[in-house]
Amino acid sequence: MTPRIETVSMDSLIVRLFDHIDERHMPWLMAAERALRQALQEVLIDLVPSYTTLLVHIDATRLSLAEARRRVAAALEGLAPLEQAEGRHHIIPVWYDHSVGPELGRIAERAGIDCDELIRRHSGRDYCVFALGFAPGYGFMGLVEEALATPRLQTPRQRVPKGSVAIAERQTAVYPMRSPGGWNLIGRTAVELFDRDSDGYSLLRPGDRVRFEAVDRDTFVTAGGDPTPLEERAS
Repeated sequence: MTPRIETVSMDSLIVRLFDHIDERHMPWLMAAERALRQALQEVLIDLVPSYTTLLVHIDATRLSLAEARRRVAAALEGLAPLEQAEGRHHIIPVWYDHSVGPELGRIAERAGIDCDELIRRHSGRDYCVFALGFAPGYGFMGLVEEALATPRLQTPRQRVPKGSVAIAERQTAVYPMRSPGGWNLIGRTAVELFDRDSDGYSLLRPGDRVRFEAVDRDTFVTAGGDPTPLEERAS
């Protein structure tokens, strides 16, 4: 692995570690994040890890971009990956049901399996949180097994309910609040993904791992979930 440092603007750099998405890359990206935070410290405005890159935003009034590039290059020399266990592990209970996950049947049919098998497979593995984006607390997770990979909807919904669990291509995610969205919905969770009063606001962070756990309707409702069918919300 040979990091590439690219200029984005007068106060930002992109550090590119890899050219393709792979959950095995995350320990390297997390190690790079730690090294860059230590190297830049007080001049760092923001540092955003993603699938294969890290965006470095510095205070250009305190450090030149040329010096920032030099510090970044030095910090990445001899980089070693962090242990996978350093990310947090989350269990997210999900009520998988057609009333709140209208694409459940379509994805199962596409994969040549029944809905119970789809649920078993989706909830049967850990997913790596690659990046946060789209909406506060929205974690892009993967990789979903290839048989379950499904293209985004051709026409996005105007309103996707909070807590909706979805698949798009080989990624899966939870909508942390009601918003537009074009992913395939398969269920809903009562877990809060975004909380202004919590440390860092977002439950999920890049490098974390998530496992979904299938629960019944009563368990979902008792936990505070809203079982209102999607159709009643879409007006």
